[in-house]
Amino acid sequence: MVSNMENMNPQVMRHVGKEIQHMMSEPMEGIHVIINDKDVTEIQAVIEGPAETPYAGGKFRVKLCIGKDFPNTPPKGYFLTKIFHPNVSSNGEICVNTLKKDWKSDLGIRHVLLTIKCLLIVPNPESALNEEAGKLLLERYDDYCARARLYTEIHAQSAKGSENCGSSGNTSEEQSSKKSASVASSSSSSKVVTKKDKNIKDKKKTLKRL
Repeated sequence: MVSNMENMNPQVMRHVGKEIQHMMSEPMEGIHVIINDKDVTEIQAVIEGPAETPYAGGKFRVKLCIGKDFPNTPPKGYFLTKIFHPNVSSNGEICVNTLKKDWKSDLGIRHVLLTIKCLLIVPNPESALNEEAGKLLLERYDDYCARARLYTEIHAQSAKGSENCGSSGNTSEEQSSKKSASVASSSSSSKVVTKKDKNIKDKKKTLKRL
């Protein structure tokens, strides 16, 4: 597969590289940038759902695709995490004026990510890609919040990964002790996991009925 970087103007690549360095040296609150060293034309980030919104507690992965005419033309933005939002289509495409008619070449990638985060706080139903979400937002705000919160709980609140078992410095006795402790706690922890899985399944069933 041909990398997008092979068709990219070196000047554009240098421009993007400088923006990435700036974002890494001065991190944005609630936004964690993920760099693909093999292809700087695709920038991903994890945005934390803002407090006092239906997206609070969620972590939303987004992707920006940089074109060969950047920064004269805006990047294309997508949510990779499923979300119920007026300005996000079913395939994750983001509709915001900053990425369209209001784009200016001096805005940059940092501004785009901050704008997407702001979109979680103040959606714009006037330019809705998800018409159902836009209509609910305008006409039945509580129902909109409930649906958005449900999507957040199901798709944006993944369980923490299990910790690595043991290390090379552990003795066999220490490892055996840890295994025994693990077995002793497995009964109670499995009940918690089972209950959580059941709650998620119930929420997914609820979504299908909506």
